[in-house]
Amino acid sequence: MKIARFEFDELPFQTLARFGLTQEMIEDLPMHVLDELCEGRHSPVLPVRVSDENGETAESRTRLAFYRMENGQVDVLFYPALKSSPLERYDQEQQKQLLAGKAILADALSEDGRHTKVFVQIDPGTKQVMSVPTPIIGRNLQVLAEDLHLGTAEINGLQHGEPLTLVVDDEPVTVGIDLHSATGIRFCAGDEQKWREQSKREWDKYTFGVYGCWVMDDEGKLNYVPEEKYTEELWNEQKKSAERNRAAALHK
Repeated sequence: MKIARFEFDELPFQTLARFGLTQEMIEDLPMHVLDELCEGRHSPVLPVRVSDENGETAESRTRLAFYRMENGQVDVLFYPALKSSPLERYDQEQQKQLLAGKAILADALSEDGRHTKVFVQIDPGTKQVMSVPTPIIGRNLQVLAEDLHLGTAEINGLQHGEPLTLVVDDEPVTVGIDLHSATGIRFCAGDEQKWREQSKREWDKYTFGVYGCWVMDDEGKLNYVPEEKYTEELWNEQKKSAERNRAAALHK
């Protein structure tokens, strides 16, 4: 399988800047996020700002992902946050499951007009509806079933969006379908509640970079503060972060 891979210096920073995302802001994202972006994965939900022909500025939020055009250059796709998920094509029971955060099996039309099955799930960050052809996830489920000796009933539950908790080395481990993960299947140490909380992820309140800081608010939304706009609180948090990093380095 061909895996998308982009070098950092070929990313379309001029295009991103038109949407309020400067190169400094991108460089200050955590290293694991930069690695995922360079592998063609989606970003976290980030703030963007655009101006219309009248000079009016509107702020919004979006995920983004990079792709390579036929001429070899790298461009960006945006997956904007929606006010609500477009679920009209699904029946009431399917909508109920999707709104509960579950992955479901659904019918879809392929690009050549054939009827096919897909796994569908709502992205909680943007309310976009994600879908992946069933053979991709199905193959990974087959490998999982063989490795963990799962039965038909357990696999059927996973296929219908129900996380499965197992005991591995006397500790609970939960697995379930999550279309945001690299394989479409996500593991978590702990019970189902921990598995669901893990998907909400994963950022500290303050993530300091070279030029500024990504701050997560009480609603889990990320905003960027350049160093020249730090408050006293941010300067104090930066000092604490530097002290923790020094202490961790000394104990390695």
